[in-house]
Amino acid sequence: MPKTEENLRIDKWLWAVRLYKTRSLAATACKNNQVSVAGVYVKPSHIVKIGDVVNVKRPPIVRSYEVLGLLAQRESAKVVVDFVKDVTLQSELQKLEDVKMVFTVYRDKGTGRPTKKDRRALEDFGYL
Repeated sequence: MPKTEENLRIDKWLWAVRLYKTRSLAATACKNNQVSVAGVYVKPSHIVKIGDVVNVKRPPIVRSYEVLGLLAQRESAKVVVDFVKDVTLQSELQKLEDVKMVFTVYRDKGTGRPTKKDRRALEDFGYL
């Protein structure tokens, strides 16, 4: 049974539902005005409540998530789906697809396998 709490900081919730890899990255995102609740940018210590809609800036789009439960510890991805719901607008997701179509990766024929750096660039771009 996953551990839940009544009062939970937003940085801890963002980390627990796997939106950020570490809690410190989640806290940094809050400090850099990349996380908002109800249109207001929040500090890492903001208490999140069930039913809140959390907006997370991930350029070039803003993703929206509804809080379904307050997960206190990081759990497997299968468990997390019961605590968060992706409610990102279809128009925002379309922006992401448009950006992927505009920027294509071109490699010269015969250059061989991609290097580790090339592969990471492809992953950052969203191709892998």
